[in-house]
Amino acid sequence: MRQVAIVGFPNVGKSSLVNRLTGRREAVVHERAGITRDRKHLEAEWNGRTFELVDTGGVDALDPDPMAAAILDQVRASLLTADVVVMVVDAKSGLRPGDAELADILRRWKGPKIVAANKIDVGKDIPAASEFYGLGLGEPMPVSAAQGLGTGDLLDKIVEALPEGDGDPGADDVLRLAIIGRPNVGKSTMFNRLVGDERTIVSNVAGTTRDAIDLPIQIAGRDLVIVDTAGMRRQSKVSESVEYYTTLRSQRAVDRADVAIVVCDAADGVTAQDFRIAELAMRAGC
Repeated sequence: MRQVAIVGFPNVGKSSLVNRLTGRREAVVHERAGITRDRKHLEAEWNGRTFELVDTGGVDALDPDPMAAAILDQVRASLLTADVVVMVVDAKSGLRPGDAELADILRRWKGPKIVAANKIDVGKDIPAASEFYGLGLGEPMPVSAAQGLGTGDLLDKIVEALPEGDGDPGADDVLRLAIIGRPNVGKSTMFNRLVGDERTIVSNVAGTTRDAIDLPIQIAGRDLVIVDTAGMRRQSKVSESVEYYTTLRSQRAVDRADVAIVVCDAADGVTAQDFRIAELAMRAGC
């Protein structure tokens, strides 16, 4: 399937725009910057074309934090398989040095590039998009992920830029395998080992994975979708809204899976929460 990578500075509204373009609230959205860290693939359809939107973590190429560097590596990896790239910018905040750094990376990428000037929530704000001509990536498209303004035009532009054909469309009966478990038991490490790629960000900090990450792969000629999920805590220990929604996404990933791998930490032994997670998978029919 053709892929469209959605990239941009932290908290410019990439995940909100992805939800708007797909018509589904699947990407976790929060006012705090840095919620999206790994690549998340979501299917979209427009004017008879079906394609994948790849939601990526916010990139600040000037941030010295190791996590920022890992996210930038994930974004670079998304460019290897993308057919079109949409760079999302914040029209309310205006042009920032981090935008210019990312645009410099994208200019060296050979495929079609689209600048989506987000947060143009009313018509009178449309002229603010013109500032982003300075990125050198073509005419910026004014859009509002919140209100839907301009998103149809953006989808038209994406479909126009996509190569002919659907790439590998996949099959409806593809086996779905979910990797589930408590936070920081090694789910993302196992995911990366199975797919043979540093696909998700691995850290010794619990809670690094914030969303369920779907990856279509082929093993021994069999098509699979492997899903890396956020760690699931006991409900009484879910302390913030972001964690509530990421746990909910993990539970939904289990509901959609055919097979679940429950990852435990051998150093801890099998805990009560491990049993609860295994029971969740059994109830889902895995």
